[in-house]
Amino acid sequence: MLKHAVIPFLIGAGMLASAPFALAAPTSLVFCSEGSPAGFDPGQYTTGTDFDASAETIFNRLSQFERGGTAVVPGLATRWDVSPDGLTYTFHLREGVKFHTTDYFKPTRDFNADDVLFTFNRMLDKDMPFRKAYPTEFPYFTDMGMNDNITKVEKVDDHTVTFSLKTVDAAFIQDMAMSFASIQSAEYAAQLLKEGKPQDLNQKPIGTGPFVFSEYQKDAQIRYKGNKEYWNPSDVKVDNLIFAITTDASVRMQKLKKNECQITAYPRPADIEPLKADPNLKMPEQAGFNLGYIAYNVTHKPFDNLKFRQALDMAVNKQQIIKSVYLGAGQLAVNAMPPTQWSYDTTIKDAAYDPEKAKALLKEAGVPEGTTINLWAMPVQRPYNPNAKLMAEMLQSDWGKIGIKANIVSYEWGEYIKRAHNGETDAMLIGWSGDNGDPDNWLGTLLGCDAVNGNNFGKWCDADFDKLIKAAKATSDQAKRIELYKQAQHRMKDQVPITPIANSTVYQPMRSNVVDFKISPFGLNSFYGVGLDESKK
Repeated sequence: MLKHAVIPFLIGAGMLASAPFALAAPTSLVFCSEGSPAGFDPGQYTTGTDFDASAETIFNRLSQFERGGTAVVPGLATRWDVSPDGLTYTFHLREGVKFHTTDYFKPTRDFNADDVLFTFNRMLDKDMPFRKAYPTEFPYFTDMGMNDNITKVEKVDDHTVTFSLKTVDAAFIQDMAMSFASIQSAEYAAQLLKEGKPQDLNQKPIGTGPFVFSEYQKDAQIRYKGNKEYWNPSDVKVDNLIFAITTDASVRMQKLKKNECQITAYPRPADIEPLKADPNLKMPEQAGFNLGYIAYNVTHKPFDNLKFRQALDMAVNKQQIIKSVYLGAGQLAVNAMPPTQWSYDTTIKDAAYDPEKAKALLKEAGVPEGTTINLWAMPVQRPYNPNAKLMAEMLQSDWGKIGIKANIVSYEWGEYIKRAHNGETDAMLIGWSGDNGDPDNWLGTLLGCDAVNGNNFGKWCDADFDKLIKAAKATSDQAKRIELYKQAQHRMKDQVPITPIANSTVYQPMRSNVVDFKISPFGLNSFYGVGLDESKK
């Protein structure tokens, strides 16, 4: 097991001695994470597990979110200008930013406009040489329609880049601060292309972020070094960062109590009070900016039938799920976004829990008693769902009472998401933590037509709904946006592509000597700016 005081690391004492850290002795921070990332190229992925291991450690973006908040602050761009018509964004790039130096890459220049062009042209142009050599999709980018809306990315000079849009995108700067928009090194990509190893971009990452990738052992650990050349030195407070991958929540809590990790992810609801009572720990909490829900794949029969979806929705005993799965650490969700999201429509109400009416709807839908469906359950804890296995078992019972047999299916987390993107699910437990504070990040990213091959796991594409959310995103008038989003919320509720279950409270267990860790409203775990008070071991 990983002991805080004795963790060896893959750098020599001479390197540590020359690093500009405020702490005199090498320090190691261990995070007990919940799962293995599928890779380290943030543009390819959509889950917090992947983003924690890459975007929040190795990379930066042009704009970034302030730690622990939703406000956008400068990142690799020190400022940006927007044209009067809202269609051209000019980013002024930070100078003197270094890409990471590792045993597999030695940069010969600083970050510049070429890196921004490479990052976004790879997502925009399928005929780009690197994209052809390493074919991949960028689900977040396409889910939000950015592949269609960005007409070109141009280099004005080494430190100025412009983005031209077809239509106004009111959330563009917030979107550019999201994990998928992490900036890659064009020089490193060119080296990989020359070596015939473009896929290494996803396994041996190079970024400009506060931590340098060192080693990854799947299902075991990820090791990083503090970036001694980071452009904002005050953000690097530890020499070594280690992700101890620990899928079992009870084992994570044991490691935390033994100081084998100093911060851990996603405690079980039953562990909350005992952890709060431990004098060596602290447990900050906040209302979760999240949603746990069931997604119905409308391309599979009988899920294409609205009355069938209504019957399943009406048969779910949400209150019992919140009591048993969340142990009260959550509130009943009725909408496709949390109540703290601006534009949330408080007039929307749930259909009442009514198994008898659900049975009648099944008859009207022509779905016979004994029909079998697959119910997918996540193998890992997420902020929006602390125990998907138990929730699935409760849904299996609820639906069994109306004559629907649900087989519970699960896969390793990366495989679960991959297969869901491919449309293999019937009904699926999934959820979302907001990424940028904008309503489009819920309604567009999870339910829009552009997201059908991405995070719209139910493959629901409704022309009326889509017209509303696209109109809302294409205006900067917030009052108009609110009205359009409210109409879209009513349309979604009427069509039942999902059953919202809960908005959960987020708890973040850590050792009492952890300094300045901020809970992210977006469900991410960020370690830049985080330190350890060595007087409180």
